Amino acid sequence: EIMPSLVGSEMCIRDRIKGVNTLMSNTNSYESPFCTRYASEEMQYIFSADKKFTTWRRLWVALARAEMKLGLPVTEAQVKQLEENIDNIDYDMAAAREKEVRHDVMAHVYTYGQACPDAKGIIHLGATSCYVGDNTDVIIMRDALQVIRRKLINVIAQLSDFAMKYKDMPALAYTHLQPAQLTTVGKRATLWTNELLMDLKEIERRISDLQLLGSKGTTGTQASFMELFEGDTDKIKQLEKMIAEEMGFESCVPVSGQTYSRKVDSFVVNALAGIAQSCSKFSNDMRILQSFKEMEEPFEKSQIGSSAMAYKRNPMRSERITSLSRYLMVDVLNPAFTAGTQWFERTLDDSANKRISVAEAFLAADAILNIMINVTSGMVVYPKIVRKRVMAELPFMATENIMMDAVKKGGDRQALHEKIRQYSMEAGKKVKEEGLENDLCERILADPMFMITKEEMDAIMAPENFTGRSAQQVEEFVSELVQPILEANKDILNETFEMKN
Repeated sequence: EIMPSLVGSEMCIRDRIKGVNTLMSNTNSYESPFCTRYASEEMQYIFSADKKFTTWRRLWVALARAEMKLGLPVTEAQVKQLEENIDNIDYDMAAAREKEVRHDVMAHVYTYGQACPDAKGIIHLGATSCYVGDNTDVIIMRDALQVIRRKLINVIAQLSDFAMKYKDMPALAYTHLQPAQLTTVGKRATLWTNELLMDLKEIERRISDLQLLGSKGTTGTQASFMELFEGDTDKIKQLEKMIAEEMGFESCVPVSGQTYSRKVDSFVVNALAGIAQSCSKFSNDMRILQSFKEMEEPFEKSQIGSSAMAYKRNPMRSERITSLSRYLMVDVLNPAFTAGTQWFERTLDDSANKRISVAEAFLAADAILNIMINVTSGMVVYPKIVRKRVMAELPFMATENIMMDAVKKGGDRQALHEKIRQYSMEAGKKVKEEGLENDLCERILADPMFMITKEEMDAIMAPENFTGRSAQQVEEFVSELVQPILEANKDILNETFEMKN
């Protein structure tokens, strides 16, 4: 079961975005392209300082409330004062205090205490820094994964609609990037969609598997809470359960050192990189199809394809998907190495790396899916070009059917096979060396050995005869695998994304 998002219980997320539109900021300083060009404001907010520090305060409220209910000297008035000041953060005070004490958590404990004078003595009671740091990281990943899940489902919805629309349209299929037999435009779209379904399953698994660190203490032994609760282990276990429930989780990790296992970060970023793999496959196919002039990504009326060549219609959106996907696929190495180099109960060489690699993995995945939503909502198919390319190759593919038809009329299969081999070589030479049209069918029609009329040839050469079960496969795939997901998530469908650059 997917955990409920904290985002829904906060003030409207867009009303709380502070400074995410940095286009007007200092042009003399480096700005992350994720903030200025690629990632959504929604995802940027999830990884913002405001989201982080308000979540710290929610965790301090949850800890204080649980401790109060379990009999520690914490009053209801103190908990109420903490709750009332969750969003009342004096960032200037916190920054000044951190500069003085060189400790971000203690700086915010102090700042929270100044806003809650009656409760300052019980803030962070029994906890270590990772109580707020690590638990917040898990909460942020959970909320960010839910955004990724929502956008992924919208891409799947649009691709499945496209697949159904074009389920019957014959198209050249390729192996080794060489023309093979036929498929349909819609059937090819199911290949893209199916990989995204695999990614969705992995994302949902990561969401459902997430657990809070809980209140484990400095080395994971809960020694400080044993002191506070005078050895009452039942109350200590109940404390974690109460905190988890308040923060929207079913449980906390069973054991830990000071931190949750960094393998969690590795698992999550790998799931995001899986999306990048699927989207990169899609975008590369689209770039090739646009080169073939069979399909195009959306191209706006005033869009410029090239500064030098005014006629060009470059697949810039698909290229951007490819580019961002490459970054995300490589980023998986960061949490992998971090997980593999943690010493004993913890070491701090994880911190600087994970705050960059995990956040930017999500920002990259978000950016990729935004573009995917845009592209899949307006893909253009050129049926006449698709048909023309099919018919240029179909004579070679149809020779087996033509030969069998002649055999049924009494022809010699071996002699017919040799004739077709000769004619195919000659027709191929005309196409490749002389740049002429494929005249294989005309050669066969002119040879009485094949005993075939123009009408019979046209009937055999109908592309629809060569697509196998493509149309049925699309229908079965969409109805059996996609529609149940879309029906269960209909309240989050119809998302759009407008490209701004």
